[in-house]
Amino acid sequence: MSFVQPSGAPDLTPALARSVRDHWRFFLVEGIVLVLLGAAAIAVPPLAGLAATIILGWVFLIAGIVGFVATLAERHAPGFGWSLLSALVALIAGGVLLWDPLRGLVTLTYVLIAFFIVDGIVVIALAIEHRRELSGQWEWMLANGVIDLILALVIILGLPGTIAWALGLLVGIDLLGGGASLVAMALAARKAAA
Repeated sequence: MSFVQPSGAPDLTPALARSVRDHWRFFLVEGIVLVLLGAAAIAVPPLAGLAATIILGWVFLIAGIVGFVATLAERHAPGFGWSLLSALVALIAGGVLLWDPLRGLVTLTYVLIAFFIVDGIVVIALAIEHRRELSGQWEWMLANGVIDLILALVIILGLPGTIAWALGLLVGIDLLGGGASLVAMALAARKAAA
C-alpha cells in the first residue's frame, strides 16, 4: 500500500524515523511487555479469552453511554433515531458481555468462526479473481483464505472445547507478534542511532 502525499505537504518520514531513533527505549519496553502478555495469553488461553470478553464488554458499554449522551445532546441532528439505536445496541452488547462473560466468550467464539469462514471465502474469491494481475502472488492470497477456512474447521470440530482456548490463543498470538515487531523495530532504531 502506498500513500500519495499532497503537493506542498512536508515529508514526515524523516521526522518519524528520527522520533523512533530518539525513543527506541520506549518501543523496546512496550514490545517486551506485549511479548510477555502474548506469551501469558498463549500459556493460559481460557483466562485470556475471558479477559478479552470483559474488556470488550467495557468498551461497548462505555461507547454506548457516550453515544447515548451525545445523541440526546444533539436531538435535532439528522439520523437521531439511528444514532440512538446504535448507542442502545452498544449498551446492550456491553451489558450482556459483562453480565455473563462466559456466555459472551461462547458468542465471541461463534463470531470468530463466522469471520474465518466469510473472510476465507472472500479472500479465496479475490485470489482467483486477481490471479492474472498478481502473477506469482495470488497463491499467497489463496493460501491465506484456505488457512482461514481450516482455522474455522478446527474450531468447529473441537466445539465445545475450543470455546475455552480459541479466542485467548488468537489474542495471545496477536500480542506476541505485535510485541516482537516492536522489539525488532526498537533494536534496529537503536543500531541506527549509534
